[in-house]
Amino acid sequence: MLRLALPLILAELAWMSMGIVDTMMVGHLPNSAEAIGGASLAGVIFSVAGIFGIGLLMGMDTLVSQSFGAGNLEDCNKSLWNMIYLTLPLAPVLMVIVELSLFLLHRFGINPGVEMVAEPYMKVLVWSILPLLLYSGFRRYLQGVDDVRPVPFVLISANVINFAGNWMLIYGKLGFPAMGTDGSALSTVIARVYMAAAMFFFVLRHDRRRGSGLWRVSRKPEFERMWRLLRIGFPAAGQIAFEIGVFSFATAIVAKLDARSLAAHQIALSACSFTYVVPLGISSAAAVRVGQALGRGDYPGARQQGWIAVRLALTFMAGAAIVLLAAPTLIARIFTPDRQVISASTALLAIVAAFQLFDGAQVVATGALRGMGDSHTAAIVNLIAYWFIGIPAGWVLCFNYGWGARGVWAGLCIGLVLIGSTLLWTWHRKTRTFTLAMESRR
Repeated sequence: MLRLALPLILAELAWMSMGIVDTMMVGHLPNSAEAIGGASLAGVIFSVAGIFGIGLLMGMDTLVSQSFGAGNLEDCNKSLWNMIYLTLPLAPVLMVIVELSLFLLHRFGINPGVEMVAEPYMKVLVWSILPLLLYSGFRRYLQGVDDVRPVPFVLISANVINFAGNWMLIYGKLGFPAMGTDGSALSTVIARVYMAAAMFFFVLRHDRRRGSGLWRVSRKPEFERMWRLLRIGFPAAGQIAFEIGVFSFATAIVAKLDARSLAAHQIALSACSFTYVVPLGISSAAAVRVGQALGRGDYPGARQQGWIAVRLALTFMAGAAIVLLAAPTLIARIFTPDRQVISASTALLAIVAAFQLFDGAQVVATGALRGMGDSHTAAIVNLIAYWFIGIPAGWVLCFNYGWGARGVWAGLCIGLVLIGSTLLWTWHRKTRTFTLAMESRR
């Protein structure tokens, strides 16, 4: 599990670092609070559409890993080609959705200074959707066939490109114009184009080295296969959209407050996103290992792999909670020198620490269930716990009880406790049923 998970964890950390670096670098512009708030609001709203598209491709985890476990490389390659065909019409649809969200921004009562940054930022960032989808599909193919070493290399090198682009385009270095926050968005687009191209190169290299027959297999579109990808991916995309959407909506709620509250919210969001990516990498490994075990017909092995992943995630998240409680001021100072923003951030980071274990449990259980082909349960649980319980509670605490941003984060904490507990129980019940059924047949 660790051999597969560690490169994926490193890749997820590198992926998250891109957003954190963007936040830190725009945070040192003269209008620090508005720059952080506007860039983060645009980025989070973009993520709803972009990561929904990535979720639609998560069926690759199930199809490729189960085919690889069964020794059917031809089927793995057919899934890859049909994933590419699926992304081409999907990207423009998602771009339209992002553009429509700009219209909604005007009607939600966003802080004017924040909105002036967010709108042009998103108009640039929207062009990164197609390369982002292709990168995700190529990556899931490689991890499904146990070739994960290129993934962290691509993400780390993309971070170098993004950092250099930020430095040149935000502040106007080496003769480039000083574009401010828009330069950060353009740098992200460039980095994502590189990610897609580099990942496809490693897919081709994998085929050349292992002779998997990528170019010999039929490359005709198979609508039945694309439908299978969507049938598994759509609930997974829904679950991600509910999860990312709730943090986007929480960001929009906090944006109704002052700019410093929104900046503190973004710092807390960056911190919890950074810790989240470690169990997210473990979750991807769990999906692959569970899928491969099921492809071999090894139900007890699939159950064991899932619980190993859960224990790894909980161990890390316990350590993360301790760090968040012990050094909140130090963490906030990394992002901004504004003392009022730092003070507001420390209270939010304490709430982030409170839900770390549940956050780790829910993301790993989601991946393990996806390896079984069950992407529906996590979507339903996220919808109910976040949107029908967490967000209403956060709204009431924020406005009715005057808690401000702390109330919004308390609502998110309630939702995560419910999601983590429910999905762990679901994983236990489903795998125990399968294992007992197999033992009774023997």
